[in-house]
Amino acid sequence: MKSPTGASESNAAPPKKRVGPITFISQVRSEARKVTWTSRRETMVASVMVVIMVIAAAIFFYLSDSIIRGALGWLMSLSGGA
Repeated sequence: MKSPTGASESNAAPPKKRVGPITFISQVRSEARKVTWTSRRETMVASVMVVIMVIAAAIFFYLSDSIIRGALGWLMSLSGGA
């Protein structure tokens, strides 16, 4: 029998073997030791950059909104509305 993707069920991956909670935690700790963690300085620089970009985006959207609001108000005053 074929699956909706066109692959036959006989080629499907076998179900993964279940492990106990102690083995799972041991595996998680082992994998966490392999991670390359960023330094405190790298984290601080990245955080400052995020704050700067958020402020820049907020200013951009505020100015864009103000310009669009002014332009629409001007167009509405031409049509006799508002």
